[in-house]
Amino acid sequence: MRYIIVGAGAVGGAIGGRLAEAGHAVVLVARGAQYEALRTGGLRLTTPDGPRTHALPVVDRPDALDLTADDVLVLAVKTQDSTAALDAWSVRPVAGGGTAGERLPLICAQNGVESERLALRRFRHVYGMCVWLPATFVEPGEVSAAGTPLTGILHLGRYPTGTDETARLIAGDLEKSKLLAPVVPDVMRWKYGKLLSNLANAIEAVTGLLTGDEAVALFKRALAEGRAVLAAAGIEAVGQEEQTKARGDRIRFEPFDGSPRGAGSSWQSLSRGTGTIEADYLNGEIVLLGREHGVPTPVNDVLQRTANAFARERREPGSMSVAELTALIDAAS
Repeated sequence: MRYIIVGAGAVGGAIGGRLAEAGHAVVLVARGAQYEALRTGGLRLTTPDGPRTHALPVVDRPDALDLTADDVLVLAVKTQDSTAALDAWSVRPVAGGGTAGERLPLICAQNGVESERLALRRFRHVYGMCVWLPATFVEPGEVSAAGTPLTGILHLGRYPTGTDETARLIAGDLEKSKLLAPVVPDVMRWKYGKLLSNLANAIEAVTGLLTGDEAVALFKRALAEGRAVLAAAGIEAVGQEEQTKARGDRIRFEPFDGSPRGAGSSWQSLSRGTGTIEADYLNGEIVLLGREHGVPTPVNDVLQRTANAFARERREPGSMSVAELTALIDAAS
């Protein structure tokens, strides 16, 4: 199999780099400065094993690559960029006939639970992936991932449910690449569990790492809303105990010399000044379900709107105090 990593940022770069290290064929897809850096200098992946540079094929658009029946598309863009990527790749012809949307497997290696649904409109063979892989986009061409001895745990399954031989073959390749990939029939249950933990992303993005009691208390309020909404919607999510058991002691974190603890994906979006953030598909997912099922979600509503304002206005991540954010929420409650 050849893995086409659509969105070679932090997660995509870490997965692509590890697959390449294990000898698998990988093509990276990137845009702008990231494309230029990867094209001219390769992908530099830094892990506790040390840095490695991978000179991999890289393209900046679908029509720059000829697809074959052995290709696997790994969608690793943020959810707000999914529709454009899915539209562009689904119509690409595959050698031997048909299109990517008709013939190729597509894996949604993303936070949130919306991209799989978007993908299924365009692709027949969609797989969800619950990504537990702390990685950081350092600068164009460079990604770091601090997990060891495994770099990440990637629960994988067909969307909306089920498993198949393709999932097992992909998992086998990942597990040769320092990535644990349990194949599960209920992958969205795992992704909803991750969604609940990702409700902290907006708090971290606008106020900084959740190290104080005030920030933790605010996250617990967002989490309580999330759990209430999922219960009202009849959606099951993997609990913390099951997640902890699945991870066990398979990953520990070893900080790189001289580098601070990395922040999450939403913080990274703000720090890079991309102008967008994934809050609509994290806290916003809870707000949407709350509106559909009559459950008030004032905490997540304010978190969604505040994170979007930070992205739109390109404000410095962590520049609002927890007290200020809590006051905004209390005023809206």
